[in-house]
Amino acid sequence: MKSICFIAARGGSKGIPNKNIKIINGKPLIAYTIESAINSEMFSHIVVSTDSKKIQKIASSYGAEVPFLRPQKLAGDNVGIIPVILHGIKTLKLLGYDFDVIVTRDCTVPFITPIHIKESLDLLEKEKCDGVFAVYKQHLNPYFNMMELNRKGFLRISKKPKNEIKSRQNSPLVYQLNGLFAFNVNSLVKYEKLFMPKILPYEISQKAGFMIDTKFELEIAKYFLSKK
Repeated sequence: MKSICFIAARGGSKGIPNKNIKIINGKPLIAYTIESAINSEMFSHIVVSTDSKKIQKIASSYGAEVPFLRPQKLAGDNVGIIPVILHGIKTLKLLGYDFDVIVTRDCTVPFITPIHIKESLDLLEKEKCDGVFAVYKQHLNPYFNMMELNRKGFLRISKKPKNEIKSRQNSPLVYQLNGLFAFNVNSLVKYEKLFMPKILPYEISQKAGFMIDTKFELEIAKYFLSKK
């Protein structure tokens, strides 16, 4: 397999402004993702896709390549990750990059390690599947303790089970996605969607998959990163 790492890091963020380059324990957040990819020694190239020249400069200083700036139409709040990856694949191929596997890493999941990257790629190669997604077992469960509002504004369970479930431990197992996705490039170009027919889970710990989406989660990450 010829693998590259692809890190999507747009400049805009409503929840936490400039989230991808927030300084944590002396380094911008994106640096942790870049360094784990470099230290895995699994990639011929580590590419950052961004619309921001500031992020481009910072990412380059930590050893990533930023061979293009992402167009603004792919940098909005309502743009999913797949169009961004497909744009990256097409652009990189035109620039002469040679790869058949692409691993996407989210800057907001800084605790993914080089071992996690290597093992997910090993699983992808061994099973010849469309993709491998890092996940952890989620204690918040749509069959038991996650709720939605019905049309009248009253609470209801998100996913109604066939039989009443009386404890979280007896609920069907559900997984939380996080910031490590390994894709077969041919499959991704064929299906043009995240959830392809043959996706396998690669289970990691809840801490390894911890994702920063809110200011509170940012403070938690700062604490753990300060403790290394």
